Amino acid sequence: MDARAEELAAALEEHRPRLVRVAYAILGRRGEAEDVVAETWFRLVEADRREPVRDVLGWATVAVSRAAVDVLRSARVRREAYVGPWLPEPDVHVPDPAERVTLDDTVRYALLVALEQLTPAERTAWVLHDLFQVPFDDVARAVGRTPAAVRQLASRARRHVAAGTPRVDVDAQTHDSVVTAFLLAAAGGDVAGLVALLDPDAVLTSDGGGVVSAARRPVVGPDRVARFLVGVTARRSEDTFLPAVVNGRLGLVALAPDADGSGVRRRLVMSLTVDGGLVSRVDIVMAPDKLGG
Repeated sequence: MDARAEELAAALEEHRPRLVRVAYAILGRRGEAEDVVAETWFRLVEADRREPVRDVLGWATVAVSRAAVDVLRSARVRREAYVGPWLPEPDVHVPDPAERVTLDDTVRYALLVALEQLTPAERTAWVLHDLFQVPFDDVARAVGRTPAAVRQLASRARRHVAAGTPRVDVDAQTHDSVVTAFLLAAAGGDVAGLVALLDPDAVLTSDGGGVVSAARRPVVGPDRVARFLVGVTARRSEDTFLPAVVNGRLGLVALAPDADGSGVRRRLVMSLTVDGGLVSRVDIVMAPDKLGG
């Protein structure tokens, strides 16, 4: 590798976490996001040969976004045949208070769910401009529209996102307190306790991908959500339920031994959205290909 290639590689590696977050916010799949960013290296080298790239982050953000939009458009066709609700792939970490600053940069799960209602162009325009503060001129290059057009796309997306995400940004301590009480009630089969912690308009969505048994439609209302959750924990009584950081906020994972006894695997990941001191959304991912390691 020559000196220029090393320089480009170092610059790309420096910005890799941000680029992965951009691609993940557009795609809702962590693995696909990392693939898109990895492939950007080859495009960067080719582009630099034609004309030196002065702003690697700016160039790579546009290139990653373009590639992610292409992947998303093809994925939308496949998702039309998906069995049951489609949920984004969660980003799961073991709790570590020392990582709080890093985790606060994570794209919230409720936001990813809301972004699923947008067209690929609307989603990309909003992610780049509103989430990552990319100028509209650069957004236009990524989406293939005029700056005026992407302003309109972002405006429409903004209204959808506002309608689908919490009204108040709950601080981490409040979120953790509500979720801890919620998980204890679920583990104890306490339906009344769960109902008391659920928003009157609470919605539970489960994604089994047609492989694992899951509700084919969202479960709506505190009593129905509470009873569904108690049923899930009862059916999985042999699993080990542990707290985990799901997209930067406290959630839950269920673990079970591998068939050959060599280790453990995730059986489900649960994300909870707290709004106004109550749980307004419960998202349960059970599709094996979205559960990671």
